[in-house]
Amino acid sequence: MSAFTIRRAVASDAVVVAELAARTFKDWFSADNRAEDMELHVARSYGEAQQRREIEDRDVVTLLAEADGRAIAFAQVRRGPAPACVEGEAPVEIARFYVDRSFHGQGIAQALMREALAAARDLGGVTVWLGVWERNPRAIAFYAKSGFRDVGAQPFLLGNDLQTDRVMVRVD
Repeated sequence: MSAFTIRRAVASDAVVVAELAARTFKDWFSADNRAEDMELHVARSYGEAQQRREIEDRDVVTLLAEADGRAIAFAQVRRGPAPACVEGEAPVEIARFYVDRSFHGQGIAQALMREALAAARDLGGVTVWLGVWERNPRAIAFYAKSGFRDVGAQPFLLGNDLQTDRVMVRVD
């Protein structure tokens, strides 16, 4: 693989981010969930209009990683309310963090995490938190290696299926 770059997405990236978000989410989670729940979640969460709104939102930073002119990973960091189990000053959430499966093991996730943490600081964050599906041990291990610790749980609605996310926190 050639070098990759990470940059802040702009409104004209909405189509690319929407496609990447839907593709990576389905790729990682379809095997463990009902197709109708996956389709409903993707339709609610990753459309072009939704991505454009999020990219243009002053309380959200969308980061896009690219290699050879192709979008390969993205993260979204946002200011907003945190669950009660998140204690700490000025919480900011890493709301989405996805790397195309074919690019795993190449240092992209680590670089994207560094940029996401910098974006959280830019948003005024001191405490950074995220939710991760309790049945995703690989992601949980990555976040733990990145300095996050498990502090509790919160519900996550995937389509019509109520699931549980572990809530992990890192204080910088």
